[in-house]
Amino acid sequence: MDFNMKKLASDAGIFFTRAVQKAQCPVEDLRSREGLLLRVRSPAVDPSPSGDASSLEFIGQPLSIQKFTEEKFGQAEKTELDAQFENLLARADSTKNWTEKILRQTEVLLQPNPSARVEEFLYEKLDRKVPSRVTNGELLAQYMAEAASELGPTTPYGKTLIKVAEAEKRLGAAERDFIHTASINFLTPLRTFLEGDWKTISKERRLLHNRRLDLDACKARLKKAKAAEAKATCEGDTVPDFQETRPRNYILSASASALWTDEVDKAEQELRVAQTEFDRQAEVTRLLLEGISSTHVNHLRCLHEFVESQTTYYAQCYRHMLDLQKQLGSSQGAIFPGTFVGTTEPASPPLSSTSPTTAAATMPGGPSVASLAPPGEAALCLEEVAPPASGTRKARVLYDYEAADSSELALLADELITVYSLPGMDPDWLIGERGNKKGKVPVTYLELLS
Repeated sequence: MDFNMKKLASDAGIFFTRAVQKAQCPVEDLRSREGLLLRVRSPAVDPSPSGDASSLEFIGQPLSIQKFTEEKFGQAEKTELDAQFENLLARADSTKNWTEKILRQTEVLLQPNPSARVEEFLYEKLDRKVPSRVTNGELLAQYMAEAASELGPTTPYGKTLIKVAEAEKRLGAAERDFIHTASINFLTPLRTFLEGDWKTISKERRLLHNRRLDLDACKARLKKAKAAEAKATCEGDTVPDFQETRPRNYILSASASALWTDEVDKAEQELRVAQTEFDRQAEVTRLLLEGISSTHVNHLRCLHEFVESQTTYYAQCYRHMLDLQKQLGSSQGAIFPGTFVGTTEPASPPLSSTSPTTAAATMPGGPSVASLAPPGEAALCLEEVAPPASGTRKARVLYDYEAADSSELALLADELITVYSLPGMDPDWLIGERGNKKGKVPVTYLELLS
């Protein structure tokens, strides 16, 4: 192979010359990395102000990106927001997080089936009407009715199945109304906040963040321009050495000082513009964050409506089950004469809501089937019963009660009656007197006064 030794020697000389010049002059290596141009300065020749081994600068990219990166590495100052603004941000974030949790858990309460929730979510996103769904109570009522029809609707078991099926159907209808009301009055406002108001707040917060980065970049540019201007001014004040062969250094220094003065003026103008935009965006964001108080008021109203709908639902369930209990109690007495129907354990005493000595029922549990008296007590003539000499008490009626037969006393809410117990009576019942009328009354409907 033919080698040109003269050409190789010439190329080697050029290579070493360039290597020496690069070692003596500032090294600026432009490298491309992930679409960003970086300039790497040699610490030996152009050390960074922070004293790091090397420094990186973004070229040809928005200054906000550079400032964000420098802030993450702790190499740049950050414009801090005032304490009130920070509190508003924290309050908004907390409101958003807890609203999401309450929304998800309320959806679970109203629809425990996750597959059904996913289906409803898809229909909602597709802007289509959710198909009507049979509730668990209605499905149970359908199965009981079919079982009664097949096993014999005239048998005692079939008759009871039909009665329970009707009650379960009414419970299912009440549940459907409750879910519909709660979805409109409670879930819809929460979703509206998360999908509307919160998205607007998040958008404005992102704009404020970008405005702050731009403001910090302008501050840093002005700071560097002033430092360079001061350096150029100092160099310009130095008396040049005319004995040197290059006395033009003085003229270049004066020219550089003028250029840096123009650069400072431009940086100050950009800083004023950036400060104005930042203040305007901060005010817009502050107004939106202060609107969270109105959101809380709206959610409070919706929460009251949710509680009202839930109270109505449980009251309906209580009435339906009380009616069913009475029907089953009367039919049981005809089917199994001479037997005691129900559980042997009395209902738990209601909690006191006034004082430790008063027994008030906060939520009526209703008379259980265990409250039916045995035949011996049912045959007792109440007109012949005299109140004991001691042991009578006053009681306030909490809820209206309709007497099931002549042995019971009908009650009206908030009226006062006299009550007492007789030996051998069921603990869930008392004898009540109002004027010349007397009869059995359920304890759960009374608040016993001291």
